[in-house]
Amino acid sequence: MKERGKGSVPTVDKRYTQWKSLVPILYDWFANHNLVWPSLSCRIGMVAEEMWLWEKGEKCDDFGGARWGPQLEQGTYKTRQRLYLSEQTDGSVPNTLVIANCEIVKPRVAAAEHISQFNEEARSPFVKKYKTLIHPGEVNRIRELPQNSKIVATHTDSPDVLIWDIEAQPNRHAVLGAAESRPDLILTGHQDNAEFALAMCPTEPFVLSGGKDKSVVFWSIHDHIATLAAHAGATKSPGSGGSKQGSKAGGNNEKPTESPSIGPRGIYQGHTDTVEDVQFCPSSPQEFCSVGDDSCLILWDARVGPTPAVKVEKAHDADLHCVDWNPHDINLILTGSADNTVRMYDCRNLTSGGVGSPVHQFEGHDAAVLCVQWSPDKSSVFGSSAEDGILNIWDHEKVGKELDSSGPTIQNAPPGLFFRHAGHRDKVVDFHWNASDPWTIVSVSDDCESTGGGGTLQIWRMIDLIYRPEEEVLAELDKFKSHIVTCTS
Repeated sequence: MKERGKGSVPTVDKRYTQWKSLVPILYDWFANHNLVWPSLSCRIGMVAEEMWLWEKGEKCDDFGGARWGPQLEQGTYKTRQRLYLSEQTDGSVPNTLVIANCEIVKPRVAAAEHISQFNEEARSPFVKKYKTLIHPGEVNRIRELPQNSKIVATHTDSPDVLIWDIEAQPNRHAVLGAAESRPDLILTGHQDNAEFALAMCPTEPFVLSGGKDKSVVFWSIHDHIATLAAHAGATKSPGSGGSKQGSKAGGNNEKPTESPSIGPRGIYQGHTDTVEDVQFCPSSPQEFCSVGDDSCLILWDARVGPTPAVKVEKAHDADLHCVDWNPHDINLILTGSADNTVRMYDCRNLTSGGVGSPVHQFEGHDAAVLCVQWSPDKSSVFGSSAEDGILNIWDHEKVGKELDSSGPTIQNAPPGLFFRHAGHRDKVVDFHWNASDPWTIVSVSDDCESTGGGGTLQIWRMIDLIYRPEEEVLAELDKFKSHIVTCTS
């Protein structure tokens, strides 16, 4: 990995310089936030209230700088939203789970000269830390519960999944020797470390995990609601009790609250190597899929039993790193692999001759694909990020149409690719579409190898002229053309 990073530095620097010059043209809004420590996961949480403080004429220094003041006063230019991210440290300070408040500028508001003027080494005024949890070990994955996004699950370098009530957990000061935050619930069941594969069900409080024990484990948070209430009370979190040392110093002789734990509803065996990612079927809480280092894609049905419903051998030509199930068309599944490709499978026709038979293979990365995710807005659009530092946006409906189109096409572009985000200078380890603002994306890179720094978090939205229907865009541009002609005549 280091050899690849060193060899590609001149190319990356040249690519980044070219990309930065195009930011005012390609983006409707862009924010760059430097991270002291690398982050392996980022998630956008629930939408908070509109900027009501500004509507009432009150000022708050935490919400943006002076240059955005005029827009914020009306309360129609920004929304505020939670952002979850992790900080992986070198041991000099604890690993943390960070909850931030993020200001998202609405479409067609930001001026081009503003979004292009950013400092790669600075923190963005749009991202403000709200709360810090001292995490027991590294935070490898973060997933929020769709039915209640203040409930978050995390993966670390252990067999357990940790569940956190973000609002109930106390804020912690991350200094060496500080007591770890205690999770509100611990999910047990793995026999070896489960570091990356983690998913929350969109319709029920179910959790999926995969690990080095080659197993997929299934839990229901509801199985321990009563115990959670008994331990935590109506509003108190196990983490709010403090450490034994802290209790003694405060004159409190109560024993610290221990985190409750629950076992799984099911353990599913079928992989022959580490399970790298899992995902629920959007329409059925009892159906899910998994991918692993055995190059297999497996579909499961909890109602049938602990063995695979369908097993796709050789789904890729190398380890599989990620999977996502289309929320709009449940027949379509995406997989990403160390073979640098993304493949799209149709659940109705997964194999041919005993091996994986994808509908299409998308080739637009020069290194292992780390994350894939369907757009929440359009059923045919998805993103993929990789170790090459690129986040590609694809539309599978465009595959084949480029050859038939008489209009302009991108030279040498892989079929289906219509946007390439090259703002990161090292591997893009995670990204997340914003369901409340569908074309806004948060992405995070681990920059240790390329710049020696921690990481970079970017929040961005491509200009809508890129993804809107061609006829609609041409009609709008024609109006501008007429306006310019009128002004100059």
